Amino acid sequence: MPEPVPAAKPEGEAPEEPVGEELPPADGADSETDGDEPGSTELTGLFVEKPPENVVAFTGSDITFVAKVDSSTLTRKPAMKWLKGKWMDLGSKAGKHFQFKETYDRNTKIYTYEMKIIKVVPGDAGGYRCEVTAKDKCDSSTFEISVEAAQQEEKEDILSAFKRADAGEDEGDLDFSALLKATKKKKKPEKEEPDIDVWELLKNAHPSEYEKIAFKYGITDLRGMLKRLKKMKVEPKHSEAFLKKLESCYSVEKGKKIVLRCEVVDPDVQVKWLKNGQEIKPSAKYVMEANGNVRTLTINKTTLADDAAYECVVGEDKCFTEVFVKEPPVTITKLMDDYHVVVGERVEFEIEVSEEGAHVMWFFEDQELHKDKDMKYRFKKDGKKHMLIIQEATLDDIGMYHAWTNGGHTKGELEVEEKQLEVLQDIADLTVKATDQAVFKCEVSDDKVTGKWFKDGVEVLPSDRIKMTHVGRFHRLIIDNVKPEDAGDYTFIPDGYALSLSAKLNFLEIKIDYVPRQEPPKIHLDTTGNMVSQNTIIVVAGNKLRLDVEITGEPAPTVVWSKGDKPITETEGRIRVESRKDLSSFVIEGAERDDEGNYTICVTNPAGEDKAVLFIKIVDVPDPPEHVKCTSVGEDCATIVWEAPKFDGGAPVKGYLMERKKKGSSRWTKLNFDVYPSTTYEAKRMIEGILYEMRVFAVNSIGMSQPSLNSKPFMPIAPTSEPTRLTVHDVTDSTCSLKWLAPERIGAGGLDGYVIEYCKEGATEWVVANQELCERQGFVVRGLPVGEKINFRVVAVNVAGRSPPALLSQPVTIREIVEHPKIRLPRELRTKYIRRVGEKINLVVPFQGKPRPVASWYKDGQPIDPKMVNVRNSNVDTILFIRSAEREHSGKYELVLQIENLEDRATIEIRVVEKPGPPVNVRVTDVWGFNAALEWEPPKDDGNCEVTGYTIQKADMKTKEWFTVYEHNRRTNCTASDLIMGNEYMFRVYSENLCGLSEEPRLSKNTAVIAKTGLELKANPYKEKDMNCMPKFTQPLVDRSVVAGYSTAISCSVRGFPKPKIIWMKNRMIIGEDPKYLMQNNQGVLTLNIRKPSTFDGGKYSCMAVNELGQDEVECKLDVRVATDLDKK
Repeated sequence: MPEPVPAAKPEGEAPEEPVGEELPPADGADSETDGDEPGSTELTGLFVEKPPENVVAFTGSDITFVAKVDSSTLTRKPAMKWLKGKWMDLGSKAGKHFQFKETYDRNTKIYTYEMKIIKVVPGDAGGYRCEVTAKDKCDSSTFEISVEAAQQEEKEDILSAFKRADAGEDEGDLDFSALLKATKKKKKPEKEEPDIDVWELLKNAHPSEYEKIAFKYGITDLRGMLKRLKKMKVEPKHSEAFLKKLESCYSVEKGKKIVLRCEVVDPDVQVKWLKNGQEIKPSAKYVMEANGNVRTLTINKTTLADDAAYECVVGEDKCFTEVFVKEPPVTITKLMDDYHVVVGERVEFEIEVSEEGAHVMWFFEDQELHKDKDMKYRFKKDGKKHMLIIQEATLDDIGMYHAWTNGGHTKGELEVEEKQLEVLQDIADLTVKATDQAVFKCEVSDDKVTGKWFKDGVEVLPSDRIKMTHVGRFHRLIIDNVKPEDAGDYTFIPDGYALSLSAKLNFLEIKIDYVPRQEPPKIHLDTTGNMVSQNTIIVVAGNKLRLDVEITGEPAPTVVWSKGDKPITETEGRIRVESRKDLSSFVIEGAERDDEGNYTICVTNPAGEDKAVLFIKIVDVPDPPEHVKCTSVGEDCATIVWEAPKFDGGAPVKGYLMERKKKGSSRWTKLNFDVYPSTTYEAKRMIEGILYEMRVFAVNSIGMSQPSLNSKPFMPIAPTSEPTRLTVHDVTDSTCSLKWLAPERIGAGGLDGYVIEYCKEGATEWVVANQELCERQGFVVRGLPVGEKINFRVVAVNVAGRSPPALLSQPVTIREIVEHPKIRLPRELRTKYIRRVGEKINLVVPFQGKPRPVASWYKDGQPIDPKMVNVRNSNVDTILFIRSAEREHSGKYELVLQIENLEDRATIEIRVVEKPGPPVNVRVTDVWGFNAALEWEPPKDDGNCEVTGYTIQKADMKTKEWFTVYEHNRRTNCTASDLIMGNEYMFRVYSENLCGLSEEPRLSKNTAVIAKTGLELKANPYKEKDMNCMPKFTQPLVDRSVVAGYSTAISCSVRGFPKPKIIWMKNRMIIGEDPKYLMQNNQGVLTLNIRKPSTFDGGKYSCMAVNELGQDEVECKLDVRVATDLDKK
């Protein structure tokens, strides 16, 4: 739909003035200001141009409103607000649906404000207001939008008539979370609800139920609903007790004062005020006043409890109204985070709002959550914090959770994964000797998991010798005093998981053989335990290493342990050596990375020496990954890269785990549960326009590293889509004019401009045509070679980069296209063009043709005189302009359009007219009875147009007053009838044409005398009426109750003739010339003004009227009371 603009002037009249002349300022008398807001601003006419008062839009179309403000008299920049209804500020709704633009012209000092509504919906209908303020000045303009449905719509949807464009508009920020999809979420079948006629519900409901119905059925424009409901209801019956009832509804902001006002028929009647059916008692909050026929109820410092239905009762009659208390919108200051948990974990969605005690509604998908109905949910409030708690998450809880306030909305996604148990430390094979202790130990990722131990498939039961422990994530099977029958395969199976951990227990038998008395020492290493290859022993950091080495030799050899060249002699401490007969034990408590190295055991005795070298390798979790950063972003994704950890913990890194969070949040969300092997990861399902941070964990066979440092915050922003509808507008020998439309999708990155590129057909190198970004949707590419075939493309650019290019379907040949000249003469110029003397003549004649045609004007076959007529030519039209038309400008004007030897012609006949001269030779040709015949001749100067008629007037020679006899008389003669006998008349005649009556009339050369006849007038006798009557009061005095210190007056009315004498008395005492009293008599209305009465001025006042026919008297009682606090308010 085109932009709404004021009604256009007929073609041929614009432009009336050359560009640059100032327009008069707009009248500010019709401006409106919000009466609810106190202030000292002055209502002035700041608007130079206002939006149209009434605009009709169609659903699905776009509409733009323009307002211009003159800032030449302002000391600071004006502030503009666009409002819907009375209080809804549309500035917070800026986004895809509402777009606002502001420009400033430094030459004219005029600000131009635009509001554009994209794809109008029925909910956009209603009253709007644009309000501009600048320090102590303000101005506003109201306008109405009516939305009509498209032709194919058969039925109006009442819900859509009041719903806003979309929920995201209520939030005020860009929201792209709708692009996200919940994983592993089974769609629930939608329940079909029966159609409900909301109008019928509203018609039959009490006013106090309106808000409940509106909330239940999603009607957010409550003010518009009440207006339409008022129009639908039948006109109320005439009330006998009320002159003017209460308004149908009142609206007030929370904390302000509101006055309910009505007028009753009887000024002395007592009224009752009810709130929701309960009578209201006077108090400091509720002030009830009676002033004559007016009854008011004032509610001070309104709260939400005052939002109710009110009634004013007079006897059996009553009138109703509804008071709506507008609560300031509650905004959400801390948004909801996303959660990624496993089954059974606790989930706690938390938000913060701007006010304590605010009402927050929680929704799961489209279903509202209630405390009473949904037992699995807990709702918690802590000041401004509001929390939704799910104690144990299940797969059914996957989805989007929403929190709504009356001024904001936020949402968060919950993803729930199945439990996956991870083995952090497996069971190791053991080789032990008799009477030693065997300990099987494993570590799993969940400290709550229990399990069972099995030996050769049979469950192991605890006994005095066999013990099973579960401490945190560690599970141990301890066998004391190992026996040969304990050897076998041992298995640990966690409860609830298809997982098993197995290891083997080997029993080492000691055989005692006969040895000679002299035997060289011998080291017997056990290669079946932790030994992996070539005397290498692997130990997990933090674990205990106990290496028992059997030693033989006779006599008993001496054992020395050393690390490198340094011997180890300690028998206590973290690293120690324990010696027993035929056995040397090397112990490391809580192995550390520094403990890694070559260890030597050397045994000696007189018979010889033996030595063994062991390499102890300490394995640990790896170091955190390094240099985590974002390399590229998309609309809902980002590419993250990092470097592998410097130290892999002694075991190869299996992969990585990633987590992300929104900036400012403390809640991290896991992105993968299975290790990811690469150092480049593409994070998806992100919200465009939101800042995120990432961190990475490295995982090896030992466990998971500490998290890396957080990446720098990054924001998913996508380039726009390609520009649309790229077309060639014009081609010349060296230029090509292109036009296109904006991309369909722009996104949070906005649109900075366009880049236009071209290349010759068959070439691959694209040349940039514009050095700076083009902000308009059109561009002329210059300097192109003649005759070449050129390909063009246009790319949209924003902060995220370049969009895909929009290409022309085929190359363009750079050559001027010869088009025959054609004058497109407007319809009103095809006939005679008539203008009055002194008016402007502005003829705009469009034409077409290529190359640019040459336009020439001729008058009556001769070239026009540039001193008399101004001509301006452009590429597409020619303008003939005469600032002040004269009679000599009339004639036939011919426009000749030429392109080389081709031409086109058009003729325009212009006639400049003015008022005609007076008729000639006006005379009375005949007189008979009461009639006179007149004749005249046409005027010598007809004003350059046809004389359409004459106006004839007559005048009595006695009074010389002129009266019109005929108007628009087309003939040159007429008969004046109904002339008065005995009078002599003269006549005058005006000529009339298209411009009006002639400036001067022509008087008749002779007069018409109407002769008298023998008639005699007999007058009826006149009898004078007797007007005398005794005084009689037609309006008595009325009892009054007034406040001391406030001037008052009592009045009555009297009639009587002769005019009666008026006597005022107080308590039967005549009131003299006391300056406290002022007595007035205006046409029988008697008034006694009492200046600032005190309590002593109370009493009975009477008024007596006396004349010679009698007297009459009236009296009243005046009660003067002391002023109270309520009276002062």
